[in-house]
Amino acid sequence: MHATPDLQPFVAFFEQLRREDLPRLGRFYAADTRFKDPFNEVVGVEAVAGIFRHMFDTLDEPRFVVRDVIVQGDQAFLAWDFLFRMRRFDRGGQCIRGASHLRFGPDGLITEHRDYWDAAEELYEKLPLVGGLMRWLKRRAAS
Repeated sequence: MHATPDLQPFVAFFEQLRREDLPRLGRFYAADTRFKDPFNEVVGVEAVAGIFRHMFDTLDEPRFVVRDVIVQGDQAFLAWDFLFRMRRFDRGGQCIRGASHLRFGPDGLITEHRDYWDAAEELYEKLPLVGGLMRWLKRRAAS
């Protein structure tokens, strides 16, 4: 049986994550961890680091604010806001609301990390051109 993980260090790390911190992901993730979000599905802590590296390459001031944490046994659920500015578009700050489901191994390291968020509502609808089309499609589907 797994011990209930202490998520405070991970939450603090996640909320203060900077590019320079990426080599330290192994403190929290197993070497063969699995990660999935609406755009990526990878295996390995280095591949997870690559996803975060891409985030820092393409967005200005990306950061996470964890709103809620629920821990049960060897699993946890984090509700978060992802705040950032898009480099390609001169717009104000953006916010994506999402959640992460984490599973932990016997050693307390994260073996699975799955992010859930609505890419259409939280991202595409906010983009110039594409956003108008997405909102129109949403209205049509609701009628």
